[in-house]
Amino acid sequence: MEFLVNLDVDDLERGIDFYVQAFGLEVGRRFGEDGVELIGGPAPIYLLAKASGSPAYAAGGVTPGDQRHYTRHWTPVHLDVVVEDIDMALERAIAAGATQEQPTVTDSWGKLVLMADPFGHGFCFVQFLNRGYDEIAT
Repeated sequence: MEFLVNLDVDDLERGIDFYVQAFGLEVGRRFGEDGVELIGGPAPIYLLAKASGSPAYAAGGVTPGDQRHYTRHWTPVHLDVVVEDIDMALERAIAAGATQEQPTVTDSWGKLVLMADPFGHGFCFVQFLNRGYDEIAT
């Protein structure tokens, strides 16, 4: 089994710039004017150009009133990016255009910081400490 991550962006070149600069990914394949594959992480990320204000689709059809927007939005799915040095990752991502949403927190299992990319997608940086999640696993 393989997972592919798809992210909508309103500006494909800006999206490429952000994800290459913030995470050190590289452009793999291009799919015409509307898509690009970014490689170099544990799963490829596909950036898909979708205009702001275009309809957002739910299972079974268009949900009235739901339109794409690229201000900060909530979704129950987000990326956790495991890093060796959370401070360095945070600095790199902010320089590329990310927003830090809360201060970094430290727990027995590691450090965590909540972030958003320039397109409104949330993600977290995680730096494991000690035994990682085994510190709190039951």
